[in-house]
Amino acid sequence: MEHKDLFTGKANVYTQARPSYPSALIDDLCKSHGFNPQSVVADIGSGTGKFAKLLLQKGCKVFCVEPNLEMRTTAEAELHTYSYFVSVDADASNTTLADGSVDFVTAAQAFHWFDTLLFKNECKRIAKPNAKAVLVWNNRTENSPLHIQSKQIFETFCPRFKGFSGGVQDITQRIDFFFDGCYETVSYPNPVFCNEEQFIKRCLSSSYALNPADANYDAMIKALHTLFADLAKENTVQMDYTTVAYIGYI
Repeated sequence: MEHKDLFTGKANVYTQARPSYPSALIDDLCKSHGFNPQSVVADIGSGTGKFAKLLLQKGCKVFCVEPNLEMRTTAEAELHTYSYFVSVDADASNTTLADGSVDFVTAAQAFHWFDTLLFKNECKRIAKPNAKAVLVWNNRTENSPLHIQSKQIFETFCPRFKGFSGGVQDITQRIDFFFDGCYETVSYPNPVFCNEEQFIKRCLSSSYALNPADANYDAMIKALHTLFADLAKENTVQMDYTTVAYIGYI
């Protein structure tokens, strides 16, 4: 299965249940790294537009580059009211954007799916002089009971599960290569509070999660409901995330 197809059938739950990104990150990108209403941004692997929306709200022009049809059309429905939103049917290796056309490249929850060398070369092609890239993840807190027990459920029922974020536990070498070893790392707490329906949808939004037609789907759902019941307080669980961003010149 190609990476672009991994989220087919998941666009609705993705946009409903995936966490957004801290306003503090966006404010810091504006204050410390030059994002402003004149900025042209290529958001690569933009999905349903969660990160792009925050940049559009700051007045940036954002080219949302997304190869998956369902994710892209969901973003179009979500973001069409922003006059500087541009939807692009393309991928990280061939964005179809013009040479030297963007001030920033961003990738949120996406870099780990890319071919690092091809993406690096494409970024250099589309970047203006002194352009920067921002690579962002919402990382789970690994020692939380919810994280540990949900991981056990996915390991039991989901053949595609190789670990969270596509099984990439440490991508430091790829980030070092992309930025030629010179970049800044910033992090922000980003806890998410979910009721039972939101928790199930968050789990189903993952690339490895089973679909209703898959064997063991019902057993997986039952196990997730049981986990929620065991850990919920006042019908809410806290999913602990830390948002981490890597920022450097292209």
